[in-house]
Amino acid sequence: MGEPVSRGDELVAVYDADGTVVGSAPRRRVRAENLWHGCGAVLLLSPGGDQAYVHRRTDTKDIFPGGLDCFAGGVVDAGEDPADCARRELAEELGVVGVPLRPVLVGSYEGPGLRVRTHLFEARWGGEVRHQPEEIASGWWMPLEELRRRSVDPGWPLVPDSRLLVREWFRRSAAGGLGT
Repeated sequence: MGEPVSRGDELVAVYDADGTVVGSAPRRRVRAENLWHGCGAVLLLSPGGDQAYVHRRTDTKDIFPGGLDCFAGGVVDAGEDPADCARRELAEELGVVGVPLRPVLVGSYEGPGLRVRTHLFEARWGGEVRHQPEEIASGWWMPLEELRRRSVDPGWPLVPDSRLLVREWFRRSAAGGLGT
């Protein structure tokens, strides 16, 4: 059994701008060079689908520390399927396991310090949410209508990649393209 891999040395799937996996690189290189990479993310909805789980990221996160987020998610490891990544992140960050994930969209975000292709899934959950203390500082259920209103408020501290993605989720939901 070898030494555990540090968080900065873990291998992350590297993507091109079109969303094709083109290799892998250590997480620290992906961050330092702002390489395109993949993310698996989950919008956790209440059983009735009328609320979403929103959380505040810890101040020690390597990207967007202390910001608000409406997705449990993280980077796709080298060789990992985005759905498996999303399932893993939902379990790690919010303690939610054994729920079906429904793929809803793939979106891209390109900004300072982050170029990511996010594979978004939905899950419904009525049980206990248990935060991973290294990742999540606090969290709460928010009515979807409130999340929709706040997502367009530039003063609300929602992390920028999630802001873009959740607005697309709402746009597609309103158009009947998601079936929520």
